[in-house]
Order: sequence, then C-alpha cells, then structure tokens
Amino acid sequence: MADDGKFAGKLALVTGASKGIGAATARALAAQGAQVILVARDVKALEAVEDEIHAAGGNATIAPLDLAEAESIARLSAAIAGRWDTLDFLVLNAAYLPHLTPVTQIDGKQFTQALMTNVVATQALLASLDPMLKRSESARIIGLTSSVAADPRAYWSAYGSTKSAFENLLSSYAQETEKLADIKVAIVDPGATRTDMRARAYPGEDPQTVKLPEVVADRLVTLLLEDFPQLHRERVEK
Repeated sequence: MADDGKFAGKLALVTGASKGIGAATARALAAQGAQVILVARDVKALEAVEDEIHAAGGNATIAPLDLAEAESIARLSAAIAGRWDTLDFLVLNAAYLPHLTPVTQIDGKQFTQALMTNVVATQALLASLDPMLKRSESARIIGLTSSVAADPRAYWSAYGSTKSAFENLLSSYAQETEKLADIKVAIVDPGATRTDMRARAYPGEDPQTVKLPEVVADRLVTLLLEDFPQLHRERVEK
C-alpha cells in the first residue's frame, strides 16, 4: 500500500494527530503512501494511531509534544530537518477550545492557552518549517478552522478570535510565498464533525447526527490531489 500510493515519497506532518480529524487524516495520508509525522501531546494515543498505520502497511513517526511550549516546535523542526530534506504536506489541525463564556467572563489562563496553541504555535510552525516547505516541488498546507472565525457568535469569542487570527496568518503566508515557491494554502472548515471538541461544545447533541472524522479526512486527501488556487477556502458539509 505505502509503496504504490499517490503520495509515495511524500512527507506529511499532521498536528493534533492523536484522535479525531487529525488521526483520521494521518491514516488517510499514510494509506496513500505518505510518510506521516504524528504530532500531539498524548503519547499513548499517538502510539495507537502509529500502530494502526503500520498494521495497514503505512509509514508513520510520532512526535509527542505540547505546541504551546515555547521550545517544542524548535526541537521538532530541528529533528525533522535532520532526517528529511523537504516537507510536502502540513496539516494544521491541533486546536484548543476554551470554555464557552461571555466576553466579560473569559478565563485568562484558558484564553492564553488558546492563543498559544491556535495562533502562536501556527506562526512558529510556519517559520520553522518554511525552508523545508520551500524545498518541496509542490508543498501544500491545510489549516482546519471554524465558522466562528469569520462569523462571530455569542459565547464563542475566546475560540473564534484565535481562529480568526489563525486564518489571517495562513492567508498572509500564502501571499508572501506566492512568487517564492510552489506552496499553496487551503483553509478548511470541517463543519459539524464527531469529535471530542464538538462533544464538549455541544454536550446535548446526539453524535450520530454529525459526520465522522473520516469524512473530513477523505476530503482533505482528495483536496491535496487537486490543483487548488494559491489560497483556497471551503467548508466540508457532508
């Protein structure tokens, strides 16, 4: 499987790869032959995803770390650059959801965690991995966003504001690299998906009424096979 897939010879990095959309995307990329670097905090969960990929004949390497820690991304990029020359796919899926509260009651600690994970880590990843992305013949970046980034909603301001900044960073990076390398950026809203984050945000919702993470993962892999514009946006409805 890994040797004859459409992504054979490609290197992919997926953040938030221990569960949900990240894990499903990592499995889908590996199924198409990509060597996948799995990034998340939960070592046991990462190892489980890695084992699944290896059992299916794919290739994966785990990189347990907390993206909110200042030095972790520098160590990650150094380790990757020491082993591989180029990075072909970067899937920015990791995100932190603070408690849903009015603006006046946002918890400062949780807001800081969201800013570090959703915004500061994104900039650090783009900065540290930029040389490897530019050396790829056709690098592709996919950032998973939320509808509240562009459409503010009551009680979602702590999360929505970080996702708005997340989108701004990715959009700016796409413009800045347009004439320097073949790097294309897609900002994808996965829509209602059966994830732990969704369950926390909508505790009364029947999970059977929303799509599985694999639906989003399949769309992301298909998107990576398409010749999308320099900056592409879409929402995965179903």
